[in-house]
Amino acid sequence: MFAIAQAFYKTLAAHNSRDWWDTNRGTYDKELKPFALALLDDLSAPLAEIAGEPVKGKLFRPHRDVRFSKDKTPYNTHLHMMWEMQVDVAEAPVFFFGIGTDYVTAGAGRMGFDKPMLEDWRKFVDLDTKRVQNIIAGVQSHGFALREPALKRVPSGFAPDHPAGNLLRMKGCVATKDIGTPADIKGALLTAFREVAPLNHLLLQIAEA
Repeated sequence: MFAIAQAFYKTLAAHNSRDWWDTNRGTYDKELKPFALALLDDLSAPLAEIAGEPVKGKLFRPHRDVRFSKDKTPYNTHLHMMWEMQVDVAEAPVFFFGIGTDYVTAGAGRMGFDKPMLEDWRKFVDLDTKRVQNIIAGVQSHGFALREPALKRVPSGFAPDHPAGNLLRMKGCVATKDIGTPADIKGALLTAFREVAPLNHLLLQIAEA
């Protein structure tokens, strides 16, 4: 499946047009989409055990939202899906999986915090710095990397040399790693999700505070 997906998206990247999609969408409709939907369903129950909460799967649509983008190419050149924790908070953490032209990644977190969550994140990082750093370090020890901070400087109200300055400069928190092309994709994903789950447990605690 990895070879089929990456070959499809590499060709799509070179011919990103409606005409090409209409001619070649059979690969997506008959192979990629059924694979993704089955994976979302198959992993929901075991992932809920890892998360400690029910999860709901979502397959991202192939069409890009180009309304506010300078790039008007109509289709995404990747297959992305996620499982969102079903909890009664506005900022529910997610687990995700993606296949692109040159990557196969698993990860977890929140791409962007809304204002209340961002404020709570900063307060939590500041007040419980060591614990947050230990959780992040544990996730990183399994090969996960955090997205680069959105801000160049530590936000006002915190020491410029704060020991967790890199975390305070974030406006979301996501950890990802490339998992290669394992023969047992379900097993590999569940292993990766167990490794990164402490990040989502942390984010859920902050969201529920």
